[in-house]
Amino acid sequence: MRLPRLGEVLDLRPILTAAGTVLIVLGLFMTPPLVADLVIGHPDWQVFFVSAGITFFVGAALVLMNGGRESEQLSVRQGFLLTTMVWLVTAVFASIPFALSELDLTAADAFFEAMSGITTTGATTIIGLDYAPPGLLLWRAILQWLGGIGIIVMGIAILPMLNIGGMQLFRTESSDLSDKILPRAAQIASAIGMIYLALTLACTSAYWLAGMRLFDAVAHAMTTIATGGYSTYDASIGFFASPVIEWIAIVFMILGGIPFVLYIQAVRGNRRPLMHDVQVRWFLGILVCSSIVLTLWLYSEHRWGWHEGLRHAVFATVSIVTGTGYASTDYGLWGHLPIALVFFLMCVGGCTGSTTGGIKVFRLVVVYRIARVQAFRLIHPNAVFRSLYNNQPITDAMAVSVLAFLFLFAVTFSIIAVLLSWYGLDYLTAMSAALTALGNVGPGLGPEIGPAGNFADLPQGAKWILSAAMLLGRLELFTVLVLFAPMFWRA
Repeated sequence: MRLPRLGEVLDLRPILTAAGTVLIVLGLFMTPPLVADLVIGHPDWQVFFVSAGITFFVGAALVLMNGGRESEQLSVRQGFLLTTMVWLVTAVFASIPFALSELDLTAADAFFEAMSGITTTGATTIIGLDYAPPGLLLWRAILQWLGGIGIIVMGIAILPMLNIGGMQLFRTESSDLSDKILPRAAQIASAIGMIYLALTLACTSAYWLAGMRLFDAVAHAMTTIATGGYSTYDASIGFFASPVIEWIAIVFMILGGIPFVLYIQAVRGNRRPLMHDVQVRWFLGILVCSSIVLTLWLYSEHRWGWHEGLRHAVFATVSIVTGTGYASTDYGLWGHLPIALVFFLMCVGGCTGSTTGGIKVFRLVVVYRIARVQAFRLIHPNAVFRSLYNNQPITDAMAVSVLAFLFLFAVTFSIIAVLLSWYGLDYLTAMSAALTALGNVGPGLGPEIGPAGNFADLPQGAKWILSAAMLLGRLELFTVLVLFAPMFWRA
């Protein structure tokens, strides 16, 4: 990623070529839903035929019009614009099947559904999933599966180069991986893709053996590994009423929340990083502590049995922290303490380099290390202390970058919540909707958008705002907001 020269004109050809290539791939992935509807004779196969044709045509036109021009080394400005454009264009064309389907969705509903899918948020505006055509259900799952692998690649290859929110902390780590594990970044992406596919197949097999239909197993496996949370039923995982299926989901949601780069190292015989990575230990620690608190609450306040309380507490914790958004039961009815805990867990997210959203655990670790060193300096003013992350020094630039991200996250959340309140949403709904969209979690809190509800009845304007919030959260805020700075276009 090279820096632009002063006065350099932004070359859009590589960006348009990349967007066109993504649209071609997206058009090809509309084929499985087309076949699924065609097999049972559902007329929506025509919807996917038309959608695939439009998407493939526009993608091919962009590639041909720009001469298939790709740049071996993009500038920083091109990196910002490319990342945002690819995700936005993907959501726009992914919404076409929703808009043309028999579900009679508005433009806001269709775009919301597509954006929620590709960002693996999992919030939905569709009512009656139990009776929806299989093609559309499969398309939702495919969107989240593609979004999941896209998030991993973005977190490893792009964001560290753009120095966003402390992500530069992983630049050296990624470079070391290129040298020590595989010779080229493309091979790293290929290896991650193979692991991603292997986990999806393993999850599918586990769900199928546990009693799911093969179609449901495939769809839920794709959204579990992607930590997306789209289900084929309105009741989500709770529809199956199976402890075995819930524990399988817990295991694979956790696997989806761990850095995939560490899996590459483990497969090649080096399991030590997987066991000793600081953000993995913090991630698992947060899950364990929160699960214990919720289990004790359910036992003492609701008189649930230990196994039932533990299962639902662990499921809710893992689903929320990883941003999957599955629901085994309505945790909104558990009482005030669980609601408060769930609200803050929505912010956390999983590990960098995983499929999860949220603030990310590594930023919490960095802030904790900075605060601890600051406390030590107050006690021992003349001593020298260093903040470390995985034995790497946390530089002042990294610390400032992380703190700036946290500040911007808080400000953006506040603005979105206020805008939603302007549309008439009550306090809990507005606050939780803003947080769940920005953190790419899925369900919010309250009777309307909680685990037992969805976003269908929200005002159209609120859905557009939440769609923008999903994109902001998925692209780590700065990637999108920097495009609105006049200086960006004058550079």
